[in-house]
Amino acid sequence: MQRTLVIAMGLVLALSWGGGSAAAQTKRSITLDECIQLALEHNLDIRIERVMPRIARLSLENAYSAYDPTFNSSFGHTSSSSPSGVDPQGRSYAPTETRKDSFSFGLSGLGPLGENYRLSANFNDTYGTRPGSAPDWSDPYYVTNNFEFVNPAWGLASVRTLQPGVRSVSNPFRTADGFVGFSITQPLMKNFWIDSARLNIILRRKDIKSSEEDYRRVVISTISAVQQAYYSLIASREAVKVREMALELSEELLRENRKRIEVGVLAPLDEKQAESEVAASRAALLGAQNDVRTAQNALKKLITDNWDDWKDIELEPAEKLSSVAQIFNRQDSWIKGLTMRPELIRARIELEKNYVTLKYDRNQLYPQLDLVGSFGLAGSGNEFSDALGVVSDRSNPTYGFGLQLSMPLSRRAARTSYRLTKENIEQALLALKKLEQDILVEIDNAIAQAQTSFQQVEATRASRVYAEAALEAERKKLESGKSTNFEVIRLQRDLTLRRYEELAALVQYNTALVRLAQAEGSTLEQHGISLQVK
Repeated sequence: MQRTLVIAMGLVLALSWGGGSAAAQTKRSITLDECIQLALEHNLDIRIERVMPRIARLSLENAYSAYDPTFNSSFGHTSSSSPSGVDPQGRSYAPTETRKDSFSFGLSGLGPLGENYRLSANFNDTYGTRPGSAPDWSDPYYVTNNFEFVNPAWGLASVRTLQPGVRSVSNPFRTADGFVGFSITQPLMKNFWIDSARLNIILRRKDIKSSEEDYRRVVISTISAVQQAYYSLIASREAVKVREMALELSEELLRENRKRIEVGVLAPLDEKQAESEVAASRAALLGAQNDVRTAQNALKKLITDNWDDWKDIELEPAEKLSSVAQIFNRQDSWIKGLTMRPELIRARIELEKNYVTLKYDRNQLYPQLDLVGSFGLAGSGNEFSDALGVVSDRSNPTYGFGLQLSMPLSRRAARTSYRLTKENIEQALLALKKLEQDILVEIDNAIAQAQTSFQQVEATRASRVYAEAALEAERKKLESGKSTNFEVIRLQRDLTLRRYEELAALVQYNTALVRLAQAEGSTLEQHGISLQVK
């Protein structure tokens, strides 16, 4: 009764796992090249990293904005007035009113050699009223011989000449002036060879190359992961077959034992051992089937950006694991690794950036010596058009030139930045050397692993053949009564283990080849993939 219950439960579990999933899933045969192509198009890691070069290009475009000229203009109107009054001598004066319209515009910016330039123009139109004087005959004065103005009513007899009086009036006025000029400041020492704008542009250009290498690194890593996931899926499906064969062997042994028990050749205890082995084999088969599902999910995750479209698809690899002998050349692999590894290329780019920064920091140690120059045209007149005409005639030019010197007394900040960059370069050189050494060791280990794995494939294959022969011989001995159930079960387990070892060796060999190509940086080359970064 217990035996029947165990077998029934195992069958229910197997059918519920296999039958249910089979009914819900659609099978799809797929090759490794198809998986790689799907990953290139849909893998989320690749798609995320593909954006980075575009971001780097936009950063470079933004760096060039330092040379964008700036246009500025202004218009203003002012008004002022003062009331009329009487001065200390008792003379009255008229009120004052002044209006002024001002207009200016200019263009300024930074040039490619670090020069600052400015083109400007400004015009003013001033108009209004101001105090003036006019003769007043209604109030005449006499001029004395001392040239004093006196009123005849004062009765002074020393007058000589009759003069009209003077009254204060408001006279209108209008004037206009304008100026058009150009000025430039050209660094001759500090900021001449390189300035912050040029430094930023150079660094952003190198950032584009760095982002492209990062993108290539992610693609290589993803393709390598796809290959390993594909091989793991093949291996997991083969492992199911191994477990099925183990279950078949244990069930066959159980049937034979029951026949021998019926004829009285075998003890009932041997049947229990065989039943236990059947249950254990069935449990192992269920675990292997679950491993297939896990391996499928691992591969699906790498080749899709929409899991919902693939969740009910059962992937069936169209290829088999093989052990094709490879010729390894360590020196050639080293050369590939030192010239093709994205990490190493990126490290060299970062070192180049440090050298550019050092050039900038060295230039900042110099004093700020600038050549300055200016040229302009001025004009004035009663009307705005008069002033503009004089400017157009270039009849009133103005110009100037000279040198400006500015230098901090300590230069502490500049010297510290320079020394800091030199230390960064020394550190980067050591890091680069370490990375080169790590790559050489990684390649050497990958070659050794590939060679060892290939030898293990041959050895485990022979071991499996011998295990099959040993089991067959032991079963014949059991039939003739010269062996025991225990020995047959032990050899069955041994055969299952040998089959697993052969399968593992095949996976390790193919994985070792993948890792060697990844260590060399030649994965894309091997698959004929050319990345077009846009």
